Amino acid sequence: MTLTLLLDNLLSASVIAFVVAVIATLARFDLRLPDALPAILSAYLLFAIGLKGGRSLAESTLSDLVFPVIIAVLIGIATPIISWAVLRSFVRLNNIDAAGIAAHYGSVSAVTFVVVLATLDAQGMFYEGFVAGLLAILEVVGIVVGLALARSSGSSLKNVLAEVTRGRSIALLLGGILIGAVVGDARLAPTDLVFVGLFNGALTLFLLEMGRLAGERLREVVQAGWRLIAAAIALPLINGTIGAGLGALSGLSTGGIAVLATLAASASYIAAPAAVRIALPEANPALSITTALGVTFPFNITLGIPFYIALAQWLS
Repeated sequence: MTLTLLLDNLLSASVIAFVVAVIATLARFDLRLPDALPAILSAYLLFAIGLKGGRSLAESTLSDLVFPVIIAVLIGIATPIISWAVLRSFVRLNNIDAAGIAAHYGSVSAVTFVVVLATLDAQGMFYEGFVAGLLAILEVVGIVVGLALARSSGSSLKNVLAEVTRGRSIALLLGGILIGAVVGDARLAPTDLVFVGLFNGALTLFLLEMGRLAGERLREVVQAGWRLIAAAIALPLINGTIGAGLGALSGLSTGGIAVLATLAASASYIAAPAAVRIALPEANPALSITTALGVTFPFNITLGIPFYIALAQWLS
């Protein structure tokens, strides 16, 4: 089953587009999309996921949400602390750089989230629609805890919290959830042609751009040192396993456990860099972006997601 999941994931159009873009970029082919298109595609994907989550949220009860929300908060606290400890003891980074990277690994990658949902949909696996809300919780909690490890001032953390919660990714996601929950499934049906039918095509185009960016970062990976590269692969496996275990305890479905594991395993390269820049201007941004986008993101969407799904199936 694990091999089947791995092959299905690796041979999906979106993952192949990512791999082709990485190879083409390393070979110095120009695969850049028009400047405005990546921002449009990311906005579309987040809003579409929010709408889907809102539809399911309308059918959920408060009792369905309590334990998963508590678990999401616990994961948001645990993953940056674990990441910080590994970066300090194994990679031997200074406290500021370790905390800055830990904030990235405590937060989440919205693109990795979109990929795991597309993978589960392709496999016909059910997952709770409110998982989109768990993404928002993890993003905020993970960044704040990561930065707190650097003992940032109260004013800095306040600014960071405002930056993260009001940022475009969270706003689009929560906006979609709200609209989906209020409007409901039946009234949203006329929009399915756009927000459901075009989703996989938009994801494939967006991963083409992500592959180009990752390919550019791969040239810097060698300079990062083997310890940091090893940590960038080990941390998603450690955090993902913790996310899967806690997800099983919260009573989530197999698909929901896989989503939570993937969220815990992912690393932010959009929201976290902006937050770290505000609170920790002395942290080295090249270390964070290289590990999150150049190593962890490619690992997760090619090998990690099949592992987290298989782990979820084993725990269910």
